[in-house]
Amino acid sequence: MPDPPQDGRPESPLVLIVDDDARNLKLASDVLMAAGFRTLVARTGAESVALGTEHLPDVILMDLRLPDMDGVDAAGILGAGPRTAAIPVVALSAVALEGDSAWLTQAGFAGYLEKPIDVESFPHRVRRFCA
Repeated sequence: MPDPPQDGRPESPLVLIVDDDARNLKLASDVLMAAGFRTLVARTGAESVALGTEHLPDVILMDLRLPDMDGVDAAGILGAGPRTAAIPVVALSAVALEGDSAWLTQAGFAGYLEKPIDVESFPHRVRRFCA
């Protein structure tokens, strides 16, 4: 984990972005970094659990469809982990929910963000999930 800044200012929020599509990862990461966030990226559920446990990000943006497990399973593992249980996991998906996102809360997600992302509102929407 990086050392805190020496000037007394708090560090910018750290966001773990989990998606198996390289273009989605790059876009989300670039948009957030331009808005002052620090980012980590993972392409699989297993990688998200490992990076989340090691780095303890402020928020995890989780695609629902991953190659090794679905995002719901990965979020469940993170939610049950002693080091990661308090980290908000936000579903980030192109899956149309048609207004029915209540099941995401029941599955342990702190919220839902749609893909494709809106580059103007995305950083603001992510920031509201940071403690």
